[in-house]
Amino acid sequence: MTSSLSTVSYIGATILFILCLGGLSNPETSRRGNLYGMIGMTIAVLATVFGTQVTAAGLPWIAGAMAIGVVIGLYAARIVKMTQMPELVALMHSLVGLAAMLVGYANFIDPAVSVGMTPAEKSIHEIEMYLGVLIGAVTFSGSVIAFGKLSARISGKPMLLPARHWINLAGLLAVIYYGYVFINAHSVAEAMTPMIVMTVVALLFGVHMVMAIGGADMPVVISMLNSYSGWAAAATGFMLNNDLLIVTGALVGSSGAILSYIMCAAMNRHFLSVIAGGFGTDSGAPAAAGAVQPAGEVNPILAAETAELLRDAKNVIIVPGYGMAVAQAQHTVNEITQALREKGINVRFGIHPVAGRMPGHMNVLLAEARVPYDIVFEMDELNGDFPDTDVAMIIGANDIVNPAAQDDPTSPIAGMPVLEVWKAKTVVVFKRTMATGYAGVDNPLFYKENTRMLFGDAKKMLDGILQNLPA
Repeated sequence: MTSSLSTVSYIGATILFILCLGGLSNPETSRRGNLYGMIGMTIAVLATVFGTQVTAAGLPWIAGAMAIGVVIGLYAARIVKMTQMPELVALMHSLVGLAAMLVGYANFIDPAVSVGMTPAEKSIHEIEMYLGVLIGAVTFSGSVIAFGKLSARISGKPMLLPARHWINLAGLLAVIYYGYVFINAHSVAEAMTPMIVMTVVALLFGVHMVMAIGGADMPVVISMLNSYSGWAAAATGFMLNNDLLIVTGALVGSSGAILSYIMCAAMNRHFLSVIAGGFGTDSGAPAAAGAVQPAGEVNPILAAETAELLRDAKNVIIVPGYGMAVAQAQHTVNEITQALREKGINVRFGIHPVAGRMPGHMNVLLAEARVPYDIVFEMDELNGDFPDTDVAMIIGANDIVNPAAQDDPTSPIAGMPVLEVWKAKTVVVFKRTMATGYAGVDNPLFYKENTRMLFGDAKKMLDGILQNLPA
């Protein structure tokens, strides 16, 4: 493939990636957006493999690596459940960071890379390598810890070291100092020590940053690590002089940063504190006992009684959560929705930005079950309608419907915008037990007079409701 044809292919792939991001911004166009992304990636890979920078001797190695990657990807796609998507995404981010590290070290030890460079060009390239390894190391170790927290291999509670902000500052100063030493080194052997020291510091910083974040705030961490992985890819593009990788990495990095900002606003958090690694340090702690903690017992309800409530209702809002994903109950929810709409009942879905522990998690589940897009609404669009709602069904959600976020200033989730389901005439909460949610915070909603608790597996309870609806 000629250089001009490769450039044209890269431009086409870039356009497709931009169309992909545009399509993914809306559920109705997300399928088309994914298609654009897959076509763009195929073009990008083919243009790179058969481009001028790859020799014939390297093709068998590339083909072998791609074959291994395809097998692993297909296997993961078949066995990974929707409830495991957050940790899978975190794991994939770690691989991007690891790739950036390896490419940086490969460039660093290859003497042919700097042949023909002027001193200024050589210094710029060294900065690119240093930053690429730095960002890649933080992304790699941080993503591994995020994977451990999301998969419950590591506790979701924040680990707060004494003087942790001073530790972060010391690490930053060390990275800057050794960067100066690295750029002024006269040989690879002399530059190896500062490069290794920086890598170790960056790996430790990634671990420290994510370990200090509470479990309830992990959705934002996933989004932030997505942004980091994009910048790591962009840095790799600079190292390899690959324009497409630079543009693609910048697209992923900037879109991930924007999404993180939006999610921080949705959770009433501060964007800068995410970057500083001091984000959500109170999350995961038990809620403080106070006046907002209702006294009394919960009011249980049966599936048949819930079906009767739904039959008599005019307006119903369903709030899905992680529990619905675990029970794989989305298809039954869609059948109930269709049955109610056929009776003339107004049914809508309320989606919190972080429901399911990952942005868009619930939207994907509902789309998979073919729930109509026009009845799925964001939190802000529905919160004002709960006072006129006859029945609000909470299927496996907990923290995103917790009134303590508004009523208890001492709560770890205080100030986080939530779906105000307690304002509905009747609230039916689907739960297996009275255990707290992912944030480890008790929910006063369960004890309110208009709340009914439907205990049991969400799929079985919903099946029971569906069977009793015609009656």
